[in-house]
Amino acid sequence: MSLDAHVVTHRGDFAVDVAVQTDPGTTVALLGPNGSGKTTTLDAIAGLLPLDGGHVRVSGVTWADAHTVLPPQRRRTGLVAANHLLFPHLTALENVAFGPRSRGLGRSAARARARAELDALGIGDLAGRRPTALSNGQAQRTALARALATDPAVLLLDEPLSALDPTTRAEVRAGLAHRLAGFAGVTVLVTHDPLDALTLADRLVFVEAGRVVQSGPPAEVVARPRDAYVAHVVGLNLYAGETRSQTLVETSVGPVVTSGHDHVGPSWVSFAPAAVSLYPARPGGSPRNAWECTVRAVEIVGQTARVRLTDDASGEPVVAEVTTASVAELRLQTGATVWATVKATEVTAYPA
Repeated sequence: MSLDAHVVTHRGDFAVDVAVQTDPGTTVALLGPNGSGKTTTLDAIAGLLPLDGGHVRVSGVTWADAHTVLPPQRRRTGLVAANHLLFPHLTALENVAFGPRSRGLGRSAARARARAELDALGIGDLAGRRPTALSNGQAQRTALARALATDPAVLLLDEPLSALDPTTRAEVRAGLAHRLAGFAGVTVLVTHDPLDALTLADRLVFVEAGRVVQSGPPAEVVARPRDAYVAHVVGLNLYAGETRSQTLVETSVGPVVTSGHDHVGPSWVSFAPAAVSLYPARPGGSPRNAWECTVRAVEIVGQTARVRLTDDASGEPVVAEVTTASVAELRLQTGATVWATVKATEVTAYPA
């Protein structure tokens, strides 16, 4: 199964124009801030929201366009949301069997199909439990099994892991990755979590204000973000600029020196927060890029601190990642002034 969707629709006054294409047996992740149009795109593919234009085609079969509109029940989709929505009066087995039975499969065959799906997700021993006797992770895997038991052409996952605690989330993510590896259909995953996207998806589509701002394979997007939100998600500093020479790009934070690039014209420059060093005064020596900055926030995770700064000259944000020892030594607190430096060898420049 392959998916070719160009969703042109609206929800209230909010307009969406998003294209999603993916090959058989692959997963595409839709990422974006709240209200960017991700769930609206999913609903339109499922047939829960009409198109104003564009189309939805699965393996060449038209589900929706200007002339054809298949109702949701005739579209081979499976939908899993953050809330598992299991029937409280049914066991896990009967919840999963409900899907294939609703599509016409007999009781015994549906139960056999349900048991196989529960086994594939590692919770076959919980088949006889009702939802109240399941943990959140077990219930979410049951909901996923219910969707997969209908043999959907397109599996739609709307923040399926967002309601889980970190430990459970990691377990369910691993189980989901294993199951999707053997899924012949197409999966469309909506998520805010870059780890979900990077570990589960073959293609990333970033959406802002109802439009696609960047798409591509995960490795390509991580290496070369082309939008501020994308850079934030993948954890890089990103600035637009214009190439001035083979080692210099004029950017919104001023001239940035690189170790060399072979293009001219509009450019992006990026560097990792871990490449940023902080000093109480402008240092000499090897760094070729230096900015006087004001500390805006400090977030500590374990032995590492993420320091959010503002370049005093341009007002542009700069993010540094330093040790907690550096936080204490430099007395990094909101309002403090420091110098941020990056070596030319740590900067990546590429065409815009």
